[in-house]
Amino acid sequence: MKLSLCLVLFLFVLCNSMQAVAQDTSLPLEKINLPPGFSISLWAKVPDARTLALGDRGTVFVGSRSAGNVYAITDHDGERHVRIIASKLKLPSGVAFHQGTLFVSAVNRILRFDRIEENLDHPPQPHVILDSLPKEVFHGWRFIAFGPDDLLYVAIGAPCDACEADQSHYAHIARLKPDGSNYEIYAQGVRHSAGFDWHPETKELWFTDIGREWMSDNMPPDELNHAPAKGMHFGFPYCHASNVLDPKFGAKRGCERSTPPAIELAAHVTPLGMRFYTGNMFPSEYRNRLIIAEHGPWNVRTKTGYQLEWVYIENNQVTKKEVFADGWLENGNAWGRPVDVLVMPDGALLVSDDQAGAIYRISYTKP
Repeated sequence: MKLSLCLVLFLFVLCNSMQAVAQDTSLPLEKINLPPGFSISLWAKVPDARTLALGDRGTVFVGSRSAGNVYAITDHDGERHVRIIASKLKLPSGVAFHQGTLFVSAVNRILRFDRIEENLDHPPQPHVILDSLPKEVFHGWRFIAFGPDDLLYVAIGAPCDACEADQSHYAHIARLKPDGSNYEIYAQGVRHSAGFDWHPETKELWFTDIGREWMSDNMPPDELNHAPAKGMHFGFPYCHASNVLDPKFGAKRGCERSTPPAIELAAHVTPLGMRFYTGNMFPSEYRNRLIIAEHGPWNVRTKTGYQLEWVYIENNQVTKKEVFADGWLENGNAWGRPVDVLVMPDGALLVSDDQAGAIYRISYTKP
């Protein structure tokens, strides 16, 4: 009887494993549209994959939201090993790597994992460098990244769709030292930024900002913003995009006192992760272009986004934008949702997808 039970359990686990493998290969990547010479492949399966960061030794760190995990992926001769290095965290979406140390945002806390790449199989207990961030989970998943000034930048979203929350605590991008000290606000009037990066040449900050809901399917536009200096205000909650007054709060401030976006994106595309392309694999004209992952909306009738877009920037001005990859949205139904992008040392581009639980690799071979 015990033997039969063990056999049943073994077959059950085996069938589940076989099913998991089948699911791993079932993503319809042939439906992704890319320019000639570009190709996309499944690089790793990671549940709820969100923000990406690259370690000094080539480890790719992955945050999550609902899964509560932080992952580390190593690649040896094309075979990737996915490890869970932290679990049971609250919205550990943001990951950043700096001087051998991994930093993770988890709502009100920022955690530090020292010498992490030396201890992937036995991760150290994290140090809490900051635990005084807002505790609200609404927009509580925080993007973090280190700037050229070696300071850790963190996005603090508004605790609402649209409200006059105290912007000394909410709706801003802040920066601090790696030990958690010297917290200061860098930019205000930012509803919810889930991605930022610094131009490779000017070293100036650019960031995405997700527009408010419940105005219409076509309003307001989402944003790409440029913040070359500390102290700028980007409008929330009074002004959205370039000149869209908020129906409730717009009369209190207007748009003339706010910095308009560098470019308006389509409404509700939900721009999240973004990076300047600094690799050498893609054709030379792509270098220093900005690529944005558009996650797609959750509450509109006409769905937009679910794609990657290139943004062309010359002399700190956006000259145009164009779709780079799409096909995750099919007949109004999405089978995947891009979250973040990461330029790899070989010049390939990784793309995380929390809906499909996948990380893709986009590469280029001259046609």
